[in-house]
Amino acid sequence: MKQVASVAGAAERKLYVADFRDKMEGAWIGQCVGVQYGGPTEFRKVEELWSFDELPVWNPIRFNGALNNDDLYVELTFVRSLEQHGLDVSIRQAGIDFANSTYPLWAANFNGRNCLRNGIAPPASSHPKYHVSPDDIDYQIESDFSGIISPGLPNRAVRLGEQFGRIMNYGDGLYAGQFIGALYAEAFFQPSCFWWTDRVALVEKALKSIPAESKYAKMVRDVLEWRREKYTGASWHKAWKKAIEKYGSRSSMVGKVTRPNIDVKINGAFILIGYLWGDGDIEQTMKIATACGNDSDCNPANALGVLGCQLGAKAFGPKYVGELDRGKLFSSSPYKWDDLIAVSEKLAREIVVAEGGSIDKDTS
Repeated sequence: MKQVASVAGAAERKLYVADFRDKMEGAWIGQCVGVQYGGPTEFRKVEELWSFDELPVWNPIRFNGALNNDDLYVELTFVRSLEQHGLDVSIRQAGIDFANSTYPLWAANFNGRNCLRNGIAPPASSHPKYHVSPDDIDYQIESDFSGIISPGLPNRAVRLGEQFGRIMNYGDGLYAGQFIGALYAEAFFQPSCFWWTDRVALVEKALKSIPAESKYAKMVRDVLEWRREKYTGASWHKAWKKAIEKYGSRSSMVGKVTRPNIDVKINGAFILIGYLWGDGDIEQTMKIATACGNDSDCNPANALGVLGCQLGAKAFGPKYVGELDRGKLFSSSPYKWDDLIAVSEKLAREIVVAEGGSIDKDTS
C-alpha cells in the first residue's frame, strides 16, 4: 500500500501489501494472545503486583477463547458497522447497532448501552450528565480496530473514536481509546527492535493525537519520563509504584468510574509499562503488563497488540497460534478468523484512498 500520512505536510510513506498483511494480522494475534494470557488474573490483584512465578503458563489451545471475549466481540460490532454502512457511518447508526447487540457487557459499555436503550442518543449517551462511568476502561480495550485499519493514519483512528468511542466514553475515557488507536496506526511504520528509544518514539507520536492538557496525556508523559529514568535504576516495579501512587489508589486522581481499578489512566499506565519495559519481547511484554494487576487481561491485550503490529504475525509462530481454530466464529459476529483478516484489509484499503493515498497495482 502506498499512502499519505494524515498529518499536514507529511511525506508520502510506502507500505508493501505483504508487510501490511503481516503486521495487521500480527496486531490481531497480539491482542488475542494478550487477553487470553492475562484472563485468569483479571482484577484478582489491585494495588498489588503479581510475581512472574504466579502468572499463567501459556498454552496455544487458549488462543481460541479470545473468540468469545468482550475485548474482541465489541470492536467487531464496530467493524461490522463500518462494513455495512461505510467509513462515514454516523455515530447514531453505530449507536443503533451497539444498542441492538445482545452480548453481556460491563462498566462503561453496559451503562452506555443502557443509555441508548433508554432513548439517550449518542454522543449524549456518554456524557457525564447521563452516563455514570464515562472514564471506565471500555473504549481503551476495544479501540484496537481503529488503528489496525488505519495504517500510518492516526488522524483516522481518532476520527473513528468520535464515531464509536463517544457512544460509551467521554473525556479521558475517549482519549484513551484514541491514543491506543493512534499507537496501532503509527506502529505500521515504527519497527520494533531492542532499542527502547524506538518504542518511546512510537508513544510520543501517538501522544500528539490527544489533547495535551488532558489527564490521560499527562499520565502518558509521566510514564515516558519514568522510562527515561530506567538506566538510573527506574525498574518497571518502580514505575508501577509511581503509577499506583499518582493514578491508581483510592486517594489519588481518578475519573468518574465504576471503581478506581477500572479507570483508564491507571490501566493505560500499565499498558505502557508492559510495552515500554518489555524490550520488544512478546513474553516479557505480556508478563509485565499482566503482573501490574487491575484489568490484567485487557492491558496485555493492548500492549501486545501494538507490539504484534510492529513485529508481524510471523513473530508469533506455532507456540502462540498453533491451535487457532479458523473455522470458529467470533462470538456475536459473522466473522471467522480469515474473514476478520479480509474485512480488515478491505477497510484499510478504503481508508488509505479516502485519506488521499493510493494503492499501486504492482503491490496489490
